[in-house]
Amino acid sequence: MAISPKALKAGDATVKSEVRRVPPLKEPLKPVAAPRSPPLTEGAGLDRLIYERVRLGIMSALAMNEQLTFNELKALFEVSDGNLGAHARKLEEAGYIVCSKSFEARRPKSEYRITLVGRKALLRYLEHIEAVIKATRRG
Repeated sequence: MAISPKALKAGDATVKSEVRRVPPLKEPLKPVAAPRSPPLTEGAGLDRLIYERVRLGIMSALAMNEQLTFNELKALFEVSDGNLGAHARKLEEAGYIVCSKSFEARRPKSEYRITLVGRKALLRYLEHIEAVIKATRRG
């Protein structure tokens, strides 16, 4: 509905609003999960899952050590429990690391190890970064 400039200037414009009723849904809405993209960007060889600083650190530290505990990783990267836990869980879901949980002196103990799949993914990532560095130096 258009209001004339005269009515606006005079301040006597009245606006009528119309309420429309939306019919109820026949079925409740279901949440739709976004499709997960593969960790590798197409054709680039860059694993976006490993790319993040803490995750790359976890993968590198586990590649150099047979296993590390949650507290050892936390001290290495100076991150909060929640932050480290979230990053470790992402790597675990991808099959890059495994976590074994136990109790030591009645305290929970989580130990992480890199898997063969994780080691291969880390090596692919490092090869890609090395190629980028070489190409940049040549350019």
